[in-house]
Amino acid sequence: MSQPREIAPGATYLITRRVLRRHLLLRPDAAINQFLIYALAVSTRRYGIEVHAMCAMSTHLHLVITDVNGVLPRFLQFFHRIVALGTKVLRKWEGPVWDHEATSVVRLLTRAAVVEKIAYVLANPVTAGLVKRAREWPGAKVDTSELGRGRLHAARPAAYLDPENPQWPEEATLPLALPPGIGHEGAEAFRREVAAELERQEAQAHAEVQRQGLHFLGATRASTISPYGRATSFEALRARNPTFAVGREQGDAWRIAGAAVRAFRASYRAALERWRSGVRSAVFPSGTWWMRTFHGVNVTDVVLTV
Repeated sequence: MSQPREIAPGATYLITRRVLRRHLLLRPDAAINQFLIYALAVSTRRYGIEVHAMCAMSTHLHLVITDVNGVLPRFLQFFHRIVALGTKVLRKWEGPVWDHEATSVVRLLTRAAVVEKIAYVLANPVTAGLVKRAREWPGAKVDTSELGRGRLHAARPAAYLDPENPQWPEEATLPLALPPGIGHEGAEAFRREVAAELERQEAQAHAEVQRQGLHFLGATRASTISPYGRATSFEALRARNPTFAVGREQGDAWRIAGAAVRAFRASYRAALERWRSGVRSAVFPSGTWWMRTFHGVNVTDVVLTV
């Protein structure tokens, strides 16, 4: 049984979804970039999701978003389904697109975590040894200069989407939002923080490539390689699936966050045990989503603290 997850309105997350068996189905080209941006723009507008950063790699997709209305599962279900179906049409692919593992959802609890994870998302093509600088990546992405003020725009793709269906407008625009707690007066400072962290991560990637005696693949080769191949570079088994991040050097933030997660899970399990025993008046902790959505259980308005 999977662990219960708190879905809190206004929470910010790093989202990662991987392609089945590391196939290169999301290889960056004009058609796949258009479909990803259009699908993301339509999906986020539908569910009130704010997007802060994105980077579409050939084998996986990274997003940093804020779930304003507490509907993250609905958004992920809709967005990932549309991307999968569109990719199957564009690539003439039979079978699943996404990896069988659950989507990685990491809640970002501090400003430091948001800065580090946005930089991590943008640095991904460099860390993977594909391009020397994040800005060179030809896939769907956000640059540091666009954080909180850029816009991603795409016309409706010809593949899969029915032009007669009103839920698919002719064009879709996605404004990039600043993360919560960062006002416009602090936007430039925030962009500088992310740029500095990105530079640090790029330098680490360059050092690692040099240490291994390798070379960067380059944007041209990355965008022309067969999408039916598979990544062959070493990838450590994903033994851990973190649920939150607080960033480096954040004192007791990690301990406090961990205690809050354990308190939510304990409260949830206690309420679930009562509900299963027939006590329909059992009260679940704030942030309960599945049981509230599909079974209408009682959920307290009080947020657990430790």
